This record gives sequence, structure tokens and C-alpha cells, in this order.
Amino acid sequence: MAFTDKKNILQLVALLEAHQVTKIVLCPGSRNAPIVHTLATHPSFTCYSVTDERSAGFFAIGLALSGGQPAAVCCTSGTALLNLHPAVAEAFYQNVPLVVISADRPAAWIGQMDGQTVPQPGVFGSLVKKSVNLPEIYTDEDEWYCNRLVNEALLETHHHGKGPVHINIPVSEPLFQFTTDALPQVRVITRYQGLNVYDRNYDELIERLNGYTKRMIVVGQMNLIYQFEKKYVKMLYKHFAWLTEHLGNQTVPGIAMKNFDAIIYAMNEEQQEKMSPELLITYGGHIVSKRLKKYLRQHPPKEHWHVSPDGEVVDLYGSLTTVIEMDPFEFLEKIAFLLENRTSPYPLLWENTCKPLLPPVLPFSEMSAIGALIRSLPEQSALHLANSSTVRYAQLFTLPAGVEVCCNRGTSGIEGSLSTAIGYASASDKLNFIIIGDLSFFYDMNALWNGHVRPNVRILLLNNGGGEIFHTLPGLEMSGTSHKFVTAVHKTSARGWAEERGFDYLQADNEEQLNEAMAQFAQPESTGQPLLLEVFTNKNKDARVLKEYYHSLKQQ
Repeated sequence: MAFTDKKNILQLVALLEAHQVTKIVLCPGSRNAPIVHTLATHPSFTCYSVTDERSAGFFAIGLALSGGQPAAVCCTSGTALLNLHPAVAEAFYQNVPLVVISADRPAAWIGQMDGQTVPQPGVFGSLVKKSVNLPEIYTDEDEWYCNRLVNEALLETHHHGKGPVHINIPVSEPLFQFTTDALPQVRVITRYQGLNVYDRNYDELIERLNGYTKRMIVVGQMNLIYQFEKKYVKMLYKHFAWLTEHLGNQTVPGIAMKNFDAIIYAMNEEQQEKMSPELLITYGGHIVSKRLKKYLRQHPPKEHWHVSPDGEVVDLYGSLTTVIEMDPFEFLEKIAFLLENRTSPYPLLWENTCKPLLPPVLPFSEMSAIGALIRSLPEQSALHLANSSTVRYAQLFTLPAGVEVCCNRGTSGIEGSLSTAIGYASASDKLNFIIIGDLSFFYDMNALWNGHVRPNVRILLLNNGGGEIFHTLPGLEMSGTSHKFVTAVHKTSARGWAEERGFDYLQADNEEQLNEAMAQFAQPESTGQPLLLEVFTNKNKDARVLKEYYHSLKQQ
């Protein structure tokens, strides 16, 4: 046997086999010839030749109905695909798992009067459960992306009901190079929709879980507090290395490690390899730490399970193998008493490595101002973090227990940070502290232009005259001209606007003023007015302080 040399087609065919989509209707054509040849010559597939696409689609529906497993139909580019539309509509409304595979011209030639070209991606609109357009593969990232897209599409044929999906494959010439001896070993993503103790797949999952000793759980952003019962805490905590950030809030059964970003930075390659997990389990939303993402991508676990109520495929670390569609706390409580009662040294290894670092002794800067506030926060207050440097610097300091943390990490943009915090505070009985940079504040300053700002609002505005985060980006060398535009240099103060909007205004230009202002700013006693503390720092010094801090980590 010799298959096509097109890597995106090889990924598709290998995953069709893995997901047991083995009945394929093949329509004639030249652009889809590499797909047809590979499918027709592989022994795992039963292929049916149907010339007319209008009939072929309905023929494939019949195959899918006879047995209930997904069936596929493969056509060439151009209007051949449009002739499948009636069958796709029938499959959608009859809930039939139909996989439409279409060959396509490279995107550069669409709309250029080349033959048999129409815009094919998304052509079926809302009549398919999932539509993906595969990349042509030239890099490892292309291959990962292609693999993920095919897995997503095939999983969707039977996710929350059955239905059709569309996989579009751009194929560049030459088309007829059949030089590959075997299909590649591909990553197969599986999905469990709830865990039923009477399901034999459940036993298999637990067996896999108990087969690993280096087990890590990473918890992303969660805007809630979950109280685990003591019996679950005792059974769960010792089996995993638990990593989360401030944005994870109180959603871990025990005390999680939060200073992992700095720890990873300080590790050498041998230590990083030793600390890498075999099994990674994730739940919650976004992770801020770029270092953790890079670390787990460069040291991939053997398996990565993502637990989420929506069951969507989220492959942040590039190694996802299993999606578990259920509430993460229900999942944890379900597995707690099924974990083999043996002690692994792995969690303790992480705990010993992540012992609190020496508190940073920082000169007056953005970082020192954030640290001063976090150390002064009263219990049961809410802390709102704006994006960019603010949310990252806050992670370097230990939060008092009971402080709830909020941040717009859905898209991680600077717009709306202040408005979201003000909206939250308007319905909150807590003191609400907002740490925000100058660009984020001035971009969203109309957040204070409403009648709902209450005395429970305390804004720490860090003003260094521009976008401080840009100074920390490796490889970004800026001339005087580009520096002006990239970092949005300015000489603006919030004093006039804050006082006009009814805020008591405080200002700090040095460490002595900061300490004096913080004594008033962070105290629970209300002045009857919201407070804004504007801290003026120097962006060049801020960047230097950050660099020196990370250099000191290597010495600890």
C-alpha cells in the first residue's frame, strides 16, 4: 500500500479510523483523488462509489442509519460540494451522524477565476454541528492544529445529540504523489459525557488514573468559592500536585501552590524534566502564566484530561487526550475514594520546591505598590485586577485568606476592567479594591461616569506614563519614534476626573508617601466617599526592578 504524501489527509484518514468512521461514500474528481486513493486502499474502510453527489449524500445517510455509527461522504472541490446541501439538511434535522469531507483549492486561489473554486469553508452554515477548515501542514504546529480540528469535528457527530459535520481540506498540487507507506501515529481525543459507575469505560478511566504516580491538577480562573467536605480534602489532596493562580479563588481541596511561575523560571532543564507530570488534569478557565503554558508544552504529559461542564475541546497545552464533560467538583468527589491508597512523592516534591520564596524587598515601583496593597488587604474583601502587568505582578505576592479575586481574562483586553469592577462593587457588600494601570484606567475612565459608584470602591491607579508591560517583552527593541506609539507615552493625571466624580484623591510619588497613603487607603473604615490612590512611578525603573527581581530568583 502507498498513501498520499499530503499530511493533512493522512491525519484525517488516521483519525477516521481511530474514531471508527469506516463506511465512506466516494464521489469522483481530481482534487479529492489523494483522499479517495488513501481511503480506498486502506483495509479498515468499506468504500462505496456513487457518482452523483446529490444521491451520494443521501446514500451515506442510509449507511449511518443502518447501525447508528457515523458514515462519511467525500467529494471534490467546487459545486460538487453544493450538491450535498440537501442531504446535509436532512441529516441535521433527522440527527444523523454524517461526515462531509470536501477537497478544496488552496485559499489563495479562491475567487481568482481558477476552475472549480467556490468559498467552501462554512458553506453549510447552521445546518452542521461543526465545520472545520484544515490547514496544509508545513510545521509541527500546523500538524497539531490539523489533528485538533479533525478530533473536534468527529467528536461533534455525537455530542449532545447526533448530526452532520463538515471537514474541508485544501489540497495543493501535485496531487498524485502516493509515497507514504503507513498512516501516522495520531493523537486521538476522547470525550466522556458524565461518569457512570455502571459504564465499563468508567473503570478503564479510573485504571488509567491509578496507573500514574506523577499527577498534576492545574486550576484556571473560577469566579466562585467551593467548600469541599473534609472527607474529600483528605482523600484528594495527597494524590496530586495542585497548581492555581489568584484567579482560581478557593476552588482547590486544600492549599494550592501559587508561586509556580517564579519557581519554573528558577529551574534548570534537569529540574523541569524531573518535575513534569505524567498525567495532567485541568479545570476552570484561563491561566495567566506564560511560563506554565510553555513549560507544559515543552514537557508534555502522557495524558491531559480537561474537565468542564460544556465538554468543549480546549487544548491549551497541546497534549489533550480526554475531555470529561461534567462539573469538575462532581468529578473530583467521584474519584476521591477510587484512588489507590498509596503515597506518591510527586506532590511533596512540588510542595518542597514551591516553598514560599523570600519576600521581595523592592524599591519604590509599580511592583512595590501592588505588594503594599495586597499585604494590607482586609479579610473578606474583593480584589479586581486589570490586565497586562497588573495581573502578573499581583501573582508574586501572597493573598490574605478570604480575598476574592476578579479579572477580565476571557479575552485579556484592557478595555472594561474598571467598568466590570465598578459594576461588581455596585452590587457587593464588600470593600472592592481595584488595581489598574494608567492605560487601562484612562481607556475606561467613563466607568466612573455613572451614578452607581459607591463608597466601597478603592482604586489603586499605577501611573508611569505609558504601557509598562511592553518594556518586559523579550526582543522588542524600540526607537524613540516607535517607542512613543507602542507604549502610548502620556503625561496625564486622574486627579481632576477623580475629584469631579466624588472620589477622595490620594497621591504617592515615593515610598514614604505610599506607606502613608496606604494606611488610609486599605483600612475598612469608610470615609463616606470612594477613594483613588494614584501612584506615580518611572517606567524604566519599573522594568529594571522586575528584571532584578527575576535575577534574584536564580540566587535563591
